[in-house]
Amino acid sequence: MTLRPFLLSLVTIAVLGGSLQAGAQDRHEGYYYPPVTSEEVYPARASVLPDSDRVRRIGFVVGVTQHQLSQPFPPQWAMFAKGAEAEKLIIVALNDESLATLYQARAMLAQMTAVARATELFAQIGAEDYYTFLDLLAIMGFRQLTISDGRTYAHQYSIE
Repeated sequence: MTLRPFLLSLVTIAVLGGSLQAGAQDRHEGYYYPPVTSEEVYPARASVLPDSDRVRRIGFVVGVTQHQLSQPFPPQWAMFAKGAEAEKLIIVALNDESLATLYQARAMLAQMTAVARATELFAQIGAEDYYTFLDLLAIMGFRQLTISDGRTYAHQYSIE
């Protein structure tokens, strides 16, 4: 008789523990992108600028999106910021060809590095040949980047 309440308690703890873990998981996973399949830590070589805040991060995403939408062809990927302080950047392919592999995603990030190095911000801080796109994200205060083909993989960078 005493075993039954004990087992019920264990089941309850297991169920609650499982739902607590699911709640602790990134709530964007499974909604904007499939489950994270790989992760890495990017040790940023740049510090967050003092005036980098939620407004700057959202402004960056809006600027990139407006540029994409001004082109005579449809965007290949969508970029958006999430999190209470817009500290999480998400990039998801909008078709089956773009970012179809992690290698293509990394190539796109390398291309974004070339664009970032041409910015006035990098010129002002003398980093045109040193910092990467991930460093630019660090400067703006992004703490995480998730990039995905929108179907099979999601790769997540923790920017530290």
